[in-house]
Amino acid sequence: QVQLVESGGGLVQAGGTLRLSCTASGRTSASYVMGWFRQAPGKEREFVAGISASGGSTLYRDAVKGRFTISRDNAKDTVYLQMNSLKPEDTAVYYCATTSARWSAIPALPSSYGYWGRGTQVTVNS
Repeated sequence: QVQLVESGGGLVQAGGTLRLSCTASGRTSASYVMGWFRQAPGKEREFVAGISASGGSTLYRDAVKGRFTISRDNAKDTVYLQMNSLKPEDTAVYYCATTSARWSAIPALPSSYGYWGRGTQVTVNS
């Protein structure tokens, strides 16, 4: 059974930084796409960033381009999300996810990801 555990969330002032981590267990993560999603109260879960199995390709939603960076360390089965220049609208629960199947592209739909972490809260005060 694949398990994902996120860490690194917290409360930060606008303009601040946070680094989220997600460690996978139960299988070798190096063959699968990993992604970060977020969900704010009353809103649908949305794609934030994804990274290919090798780490050679990344994909971001427009709202975070230039501010967030996704990376992975396959030796540690861990994916990271470096978040800079945070804005109040970034406030949400952030979820780590990984695909059930091997993908050549990076999917952005939540339904494409078969395993999810429990989430970590990120709150950005203005």
